[in-house]
Amino acid sequence: MNLPAAAPAAIARAVLLGRAAIASTAAAAGLLLVEDWWRILAVVATVAAGTVAEVSVLTRWPAVTRHPWPALAVDLALAVAVLMLSRGGMAFFCYVAGSAALGGALLGMRALPLWAAQAALGFTAAGAVLRANDPPPDVAAFIVAFPMVSVLAGIGAAAATTALQRHLDLAVEVIGAAQRSAAASERARLARELHDSVAKTLRGVSFAALALPQSLRRHPALAEQLAGTVSRGAEAAAREARQLLEGLRIDQLDLGFAETVRGTVHDWSDRWRIPVRVDAEPIEPGVEVRYEVVRILAEALQNVARHADARRVDVVVRAAGGRLEVRVRDDGRGFTPRDLAALQADGHLGIVGMAERARNVGGSLRVSALPGRGTEIVAVTPLEVGTP
Repeated sequence: MNLPAAAPAAIARAVLLGRAAIASTAAAAGLLLVEDWWRILAVVATVAAGTVAEVSVLTRWPAVTRHPWPALAVDLALAVAVLMLSRGGMAFFCYVAGSAALGGALLGMRALPLWAAQAALGFTAAGAVLRANDPPPDVAAFIVAFPMVSVLAGIGAAAATTALQRHLDLAVEVIGAAQRSAAASERARLARELHDSVAKTLRGVSFAALALPQSLRRHPALAEQLAGTVSRGAEAAAREARQLLEGLRIDQLDLGFAETVRGTVHDWSDRWRIPVRVDAEPIEPGVEVRYEVVRILAEALQNVARHADARRVDVVVRAAGGRLEVRVRDDGRGFTPRDLAALQADGHLGIVGMAERARNVGGSLRVSALPGRGTEIVAVTPLEVGTP
């Protein structure tokens, strides 16, 4: 549905259904007061048929709210039909009040001429009822005042439609701002990933390639080494780019974070045939945090597959004290933990990379392990970047 037509169409449908219920009830109450009950049934049938037709048009073609005068003219004709059938009964006054509200929903304050016509019709009907029945003064005052209730109903519907439209516009602005913020975070994250991985590798390849022509003439052995460096660097850059793309596929932003975690874990479990128990609370961290945490989770699971020889893995994701906590525990062979510098020097970059990812979003990584007793990796991050 087109957004500018959403609020008028929604209010108009509610008015039509409410009017049908009230007018039909008022008409049915007349069965206790009049003998020619066929007129009552004709009023109810007219109200029901008109409501079904108008609601169907609004549902199938909501754009009709942009040019509502033909529809309002038909609705006014139905009000006249109800007037003739009910002979100025309460069903008519309820129906015409709904017509005024319908005009307010579709036209706003531009419905003033319509309200004036409906009020004139109401006063005419009220005068006819008073002349024919000579009711008590308090009842007469109520009947005379009722046409103005129609005008108030129209103004109320116009105000409700305006408020709903403003709410929808504000909601669209908030969603747009959130999408722009997510896109900006995504661009910044991609830039950082490319700078920290592919760009650095390609820079080293570039330096080696620049030195290669001169080395070919003077130092053939060195040239051979440089050619090997270029080849290995190109392979490393391709591997890093592939890992980056795989990381983008892992975190599907159209899915909830808990669902993404379960999907990542189950895919890994199916691939490596290792049972995993997942306990993930329904948490929705920020875009940048969830990307880094999902990458940490994926890297932790890959470490289990490569090194742990585990028979079972437990993954727990929860929020505690405004922080996001992810635990990955296996029952594998374990190891003797060392500091990150020693791990990096030995070429064990998996845990180093996970720690760097946690720090990128203001978090930390803790590794607990014992030889023969498994390993537990705990990543603790804020729910949003920049929050304590």
